[in-house]
Amino acid sequence: MRLSRRGMILGGSALLTGCASASAKAPITTLAQAAPIASPSVELPVIQTGVLTPPPLDPRRHVRKELMDRAMAALDTHHRRLPLRDRMYLVDFKKFSGEERLYEVDLISGEVKVLRTCHGRGSDPSHSGYAQRFSNTPDSNMSSVGAYATAGASWGRQQGPNVLLDGLEYTNDKARERAIIIHGADYADPQFLAREGKLGRSYGCFSVAHTDLPDLRERMGEGRLLYAAA
Repeated sequence: MRLSRRGMILGGSALLTGCASASAKAPITTLAQAAPIASPSVELPVIQTGVLTPPPLDPRRHVRKELMDRAMAALDTHHRRLPLRDRMYLVDFKKFSGEERLYEVDLISGEVKVLRTCHGRGSDPSHSGYAQRFSNTPDSNMSSVGAYATAGASWGRQQGPNVLLDGLEYTNDKARERAIIIHGADYADPQFLAREGKLGRSYGCFSVAHTDLPDLRERMGEGRLLYAAA
């Protein structure tokens, strides 16, 4: 399926190119001063390093231990950029694209929700359904691994509703320049999976099914961890 590499994504006041490279780096949202946003009925864990112990996870939803451990470490390492620690998001790129591999982990209740997400075409040039390599380089069309901070809901002319991401590590700190976002895509919909046996590929974005995006976009918000690894 052919994708537009020059869709314009509106992030705050910055125009970004969706799932492609940009000629100039857009301003990166600073989250260090952001106040935690929480429902009055939900008590968030205290934001201190080395004190957050997750509850036992929902046994019906398997999260790879190594992935979980690395994500928990990232919460402490990047705690100034991740003020919200009620839930986090994990992407297991070891799994086949047709499998559910984007996890929402509730760090208070232990509940885990799972959905599907795509990887970049540069990460899987033979379209095997498995991401094999990763890059932070513009125009590589590859997925990037590491810790991201969710930077809030946005809207783009090409991709429509989306969630902005700020890369926090050397493996993904060009996420804004590359316009790596979370957005809905036809090639991530169940009908595509049923027809092709695997999801399509993005230009590096974490594309999800159109039906999954609205709730995910609302719940991710700004200042939560998304951690991707293989």
